[in-house]
Amino acid sequence: MAMPRGLGALLLLPLLPTSGQEKPTEGPRNPCLGSNNMYEYDIFNLNDRASCFTKCRQSGSDSCNVENLQRYWLNYEAHLMKEGLTQKVNTSFLKALVQNLSTNTAEDFYFSLEPSQVPRQVMKDEDKPPDRVRLPKSLFQSLPGNRSVVRLAITILDIGPGTLFKGPRLGLGDGSGVLNNHLVGLSVGQMRVTKLAEPLEIVFSHQRPPPNMTLTCVFWDVTKGPTGDWASEGCSTEVRPEETVCCCDHLTFFALLLRPTLDQSTVHILTRISQAGCGVSMIFLALTIILYAFLRLSRERFKSEDAPKIHVALGGSLFLLNLAFLVNVGSGSKGSDAACWARGAVFHYFLLCAFTWMGLEAFHLYLLAVRVFNTYFGHYFLKLSLVGWGLPALMVIGTGSANSYGLYTIRDRENRTSLELCWFRDGTTMYALYITVHGYFLITFLFGMVVLALLAWKIFTLSGATAVKERGKNRKKVLTLLGLSSLVGVTWGLAILTPLGLSTVYIFALFNSLQGVFICCWFTTLYLPSQSTTVSSSTARLHQAHSASQE
Repeated sequence: MAMPRGLGALLLLPLLPTSGQEKPTEGPRNPCLGSNNMYEYDIFNLNDRASCFTKCRQSGSDSCNVENLQRYWLNYEAHLMKEGLTQKVNTSFLKALVQNLSTNTAEDFYFSLEPSQVPRQVMKDEDKPPDRVRLPKSLFQSLPGNRSVVRLAITILDIGPGTLFKGPRLGLGDGSGVLNNHLVGLSVGQMRVTKLAEPLEIVFSHQRPPPNMTLTCVFWDVTKGPTGDWASEGCSTEVRPEETVCCCDHLTFFALLLRPTLDQSTVHILTRISQAGCGVSMIFLALTIILYAFLRLSRERFKSEDAPKIHVALGGSLFLLNLAFLVNVGSGSKGSDAACWARGAVFHYFLLCAFTWMGLEAFHLYLLAVRVFNTYFGHYFLKLSLVGWGLPALMVIGTGSANSYGLYTIRDRENRTSLELCWFRDGTTMYALYITVHGYFLITFLFGMVVLALLAWKIFTLSGATAVKERGKNRKKVLTLLGLSSLVGVTWGLAILTPLGLSTVYIFALFNSLQGVFICCWFTTLYLPSQSTTVSSSTARLHQAHSASQE
């Protein structure tokens, strides 16, 4: 029996597409892509976009569209202009003011830019706030058209620690950043204002900056690159003890950049000092290894002693580290991305090996001088070797699996390339660098300093009963501590002092690159002549105590 046409049509209705089903099912809404409700500025959308300030930490992340998000905030002032006659916005991440101003003014306009408050106009007889902007009266008098009133928009935007409004100049991992993460936006009457005869003036208050950092007044240039970047054309910078004055000849978004002061000539000199020091260290470290091989063949007891093996393992790791550094700096950006990845990984590995063996030197000194008794371990040096060479390998494998290695560029204050080498690549998260290099070094260094302090106490108090007889040997005790300090990496601790000024950077580059020379001198003094006649009696007694404990 034939089915009626009307019933057949009804049965087919669920199979036919409807207007509501033409669109595919939407996935979870992601405000950080910046595509949905691109120019809607209600409080819900503002809070959504603000959450991206901290979420968008990694450049090029698939979950963030930096270009769209930056465009969203750059257009916010235009949105404010289209709203009511006056308006204030007060949120945790955004402070904004829109105000009508008379163009026939005989006075300059001052506005407060306190980050915690909505911008407000400051009267003539009122004390000037530490953060402020001065708009010269000539700015309003030079505006095109016969306008008696013009609208002014001022915004203070807290961009947070993410990648928004950072640009290539702040993706170097060198301590650069926007001061307090605050941007100041200025616009007048939805007009493009440039080449002012009398510049506007923005004052940023701050604490006294470190001597090796520079403060630069900049504005956000949307024409630079796909996402924009900071530029300083048309702006001058006057740094004062507790504030910086920026004078600019146009209106846009402004900020104060804090960046290292190393320029091309300084980087070139430091590189040459490091290369020369590493070359000299490699020669002395090679002599140390050769001397150890000679003593091992000529002295039977050398085959069973662990201390010289640990010294040579540290020397070998430093030799390979210096070699990797020279190859890395000499190669620069040459070769493929894979080759650069490999050079960065090798350099990272031997750096971690050097840190680890310095920590193991401190551990051995702890057993030698502090614990003394019950310090026997089976296959002692083999276990140390597994830690000294194996632990860095695991850390490098983990770091490399995250694709952290690549080309690293050091730029000067004019954003010119000063040095290129294969290291942790630009634009990636720097957590791996902070954890596996800075954090790891800090742990081994602090442990070494604690052991060295305990050892100094032992050396100067061990012979307290015979202090009169050993009064003339204090000089040898000090020399002994200096020799031991080279083993635990005291010269690396000079890096902590580099923020004090450029002179400390030179001192660190010089002394740290010569660590191999100090180790060679210590090794030669300790093992080549007779131990009883050259090394201080305090160190000899510590060796004897350790030998007795192992027996």
